Amino acid sequence: MPNSSNFDRITQNILEEIRNTLMQISPDDVDELVREIMKSKQIFVAGAGRSGLVMRCFAMRLMQLGLNVHVVGETTSPALESGDVLLIGSGSGKTERLINYAKLAGKAKARLAIATTNPVTPIARLADVVISIPAPTPKSSQDKTSQKSHSDQPMGTLFEQNLGIMLDACIMILMERLKKSDDEMFSRHANLE
Repeated sequence: MPNSSNFDRITQNILEEIRNTLMQISPDDVDELVREIMKSKQIFVAGAGRSGLVMRCFAMRLMQLGLNVHVVGETTSPALESGDVLLIGSGSGKTERLINYAKLAGKAKARLAIATTNPVTPIARLADVVISIPAPTPKSSQDKTSQKSHSDQPMGTLFEQNLGIMLDACIMILMERLKKSDDEMFSRHANLE
């Protein structure tokens, strides 16, 4: 069982890894994503595994901002159309199901955005907006074109953490630009709990 000194050392390492990765994300790319969200009629989000869970958290905050947002695959999700945006969170950028979503977005003439570790993956090559999060994942480390980076955290954890923080920053930027308060967002918080 780890003692407190192990906990302190590990949390300091995690915080440093997160900070180093966040500092490498392009603010211009994040701003481009925010602009896409603001001009879209509908926002769709997708991801697989833990990245998919992060995308669902982002969808919740977008809904609380009063935006028209849908999680791909939910039974209440409508058709993707021109004027909409699909945002995919994928460390590897090459999950087959997500590649299919990206291709369908192109057919629907919708905009496509991706947050990924590797800006030259199949989904990134189809995207209008690419946010590169330079964090290792098991799938990207097998890809010779991926950026070389290291994390002491397991698997894709560093990507998933930075994806969540970057998307939370997008929410805060959207709050400023849409002039939405925390109280207004809380008024849309689920009451069937």
